[in-house]
Amino acid sequence: MQLGTRLLMIRHAPALHGGAMAGRRDVAADVSQTGQIAALRAGLDARGVTQVVVSPALRCVQTARALWPERGDFPQDARLWEQDFGAWEGVPFAELPDLGALSSEQLAQHRPPEGESFSDLCARVTPALHALATGAGCVAVIAHAGVIRAGLALALEAQAPALRFEVAPLSVTEIVNIPGHGWSVAGVNRGAG
Repeated sequence: MQLGTRLLMIRHAPALHGGAMAGRRDVAADVSQTGQIAALRAGLDARGVTQVVVSPALRCVQTARALWPERGDFPQDARLWEQDFGAWEGVPFAELPDLGALSSEQLAQHRPPEGESFSDLCARVTPALHALATGAGCVAVIAHAGVIRAGLALALEAQAPALRFEVAPLSVTEIVNIPGHGWSVAGVNRGAG
């Protein structure tokens, strides 16, 4: 069987969002957890990461720099930005509308005012992930919870179930593409180990 591409999708360090929806707001990351970052780096080095690609968001770039301080600039892909929550961005979490009554299918299609739905996000992210999976190797992708859920949706071939996954800061979700066989999920929300 032909070797595939492993995408190690890493959620950025905790966002300094001030208790409000971050989404596309370019907020910084708290990269002070040096022990956790060092353990994550050791785990990534053991996996043989050959390429690192990041969302252009400040919090993702800061996370990449904390993980690989010896590297220069990192390739960025604007398709890896977080979901655009439109009018909800900057709104305190306690003031956001309660979407609990929506089914997972409805939630995937729900578009915040002036924003994009999870389905829209998947349509944006999927081509980026396919582009990264063009050869054998191990690629680290520093991105956002929504982008990682979009990767899970790609591997699961279903958007609604992907919304049920929690994605912790500095966790690794691994999806694998085997040419001719499609995508699979090799791990979700893992720590450094």
